[in-house]
Order: sequence, then structure tokens, then C-alpha cells
Amino acid sequence: MGEITVSAQDMDHLLHDPASTYGAPYQHAYARLAVSHRGRPADEIVPLLRAAADAALLGFTEAGLLEQAEAISSGAPYELRVRVTG
Repeated sequence: MGEITVSAQDMDHLLHDPASTYGAPYQHAYARLAVSHRGRPADEIVPLLRAAADAALLGFTEAGLLEQAEAISSGAPYELRVRVTG
């Protein structure tokens, strides 16, 4: 399980919010990669996740991105604990 801290005003960077105009939520990129890169090597997925995290202005650690990539590669569920700050 991974962890990330996100400010309340930036939650739309992580999760899709239909009321928001933010156009690059990480949730969408992760879901697309989970479909298109299942079975691919994790090392191939990490840079794609890094680019998505950078576009969403989220600070995932390299270890966190590797853990996510391994879940995508294997098709395993991935659980992310989100801490929301004021």
C-alpha cells in the first residue's frame, strides 16, 4: 500500500472531479496504464507513471511509483492511502 499527502484544494489532481476544470488527474493516467501495460515490465511503467505524477503535480516517491508499476504489471489491486491537508 502506498501513501501520499495532498492538499484539499489539489484533490482534483489525484482523483477525477467532474466539477473541476483540472485536466490531468492522476487517476485517469493510472487507469489507462493499468489496462494498456498489464504484463509489461515494471521498469517500463515507472517513467510513464512519473510523467503522469509530474503532470498532476503530485509528489510520489520513486519507491511508490515502483510499487504502483509492479501492481500494474502483475494486474494486482493497488491501494493508496491519501492524507488530505487543510
